[in-house]
Amino acid sequence: MNTVRAAMRETAPPALFVVVLLALWELWAGQSTSRNPVLPAPSRIWHALVDTAPLLPSHVRTTLTETAVGVLLGVSTGVIVAVVVSGWPLARRVLHPLLVASQTVPIQVLAPLLVLWAGFGLAPKIIVVALVVFFPVTVSTTAGLQNVDLEYIELIRSFGGGRAVLLRMVMIPAALPPLFAGLRISLTYAVAGAVIGESIGATSGLGLYIARSQRAFRYDQVFVGVAVVTVLSMVLFSLVSVLAWVLCPWQRQTDRST
Repeated sequence: MNTVRAAMRETAPPALFVVVLLALWELWAGQSTSRNPVLPAPSRIWHALVDTAPLLPSHVRTTLTETAVGVLLGVSTGVIVAVVVSGWPLARRVLHPLLVASQTVPIQVLAPLLVLWAGFGLAPKIIVVALVVFFPVTVSTTAGLQNVDLEYIELIRSFGGGRAVLLRMVMIPAALPPLFAGLRISLTYAVAGAVIGESIGATSGLGLYIARSQRAFRYDQVFVGVAVVTVLSMVLFSLVSVLAWVLCPWQRQTDRST
C-alpha cells in the first residue's frame, strides 16, 4: 500500500499538469481557425491518430527494429572502446580526441551522407542510432572503470583472485551503473536519431510517416508521429531503468541509504 501511495504521489502532479496543459491547448486552438492547421487542437490530433492507426504498426515496427539493432551495436562498441581506453593509457590519448571530435558533427548533417553511402535500407538508420548511443555509453563506462576503488582490487588480489574474479567481482559491478546511466541518456535521442534518418530516405518508419504528413500539410498527423516517438522513447527509457534495477541490486541499497 505504501508503494502504491508513493507511486501516486510521484505520478499525480505531472499527470495533472499534462491534463491542464492539454485543456488550455484545446481552448487556445479553438479560438482561431487560422492557427488550427499549424497547431491543431488535441482533439484533432486524436482523430488523426484514430484515422491513421492501421498505418502506424508497420512504421513503428521499422523504427523499433532500427533502434534496437543500433542500440545493441552502439552499446557493444562503446563498452569495448571503454575497456580499451580505461586499460591502456596510450589508447586513451589516441582515441579520446577522436571521440570528442566525433560529437562535433550534427546527426542532421551526417544522416544524408549515410543514406548516400549505405542506401535507403535499414543500415544508415542503424548507424545513426549506434552513433547516438556510442558516445554516452563509452564516456560513462570509461568513468566507471577508471573510478574503481583500488582497495577492492588489492583485496581481491590478496585473496588470490585472478583476472576473471576481479572482472566479475569488481570491474563489472563498478561499470554497470554508469553504463546504464549513459544508456538512459542516449535512449532519449536514439528513436529520434532513427526518425531523422528515415525522414531523409526510407521506405518505412515513423520518420517517413512524419515527412509525408508534413509534405501533405497534415500537421495533425505530424503531431501523431511526434507523440508516438515520445511514447516509444519513454518506454525504452523505462525498460532500461527496470533492467538497471534488476542487474544492480547493490545500487538499490545505495539509493535507499541516501
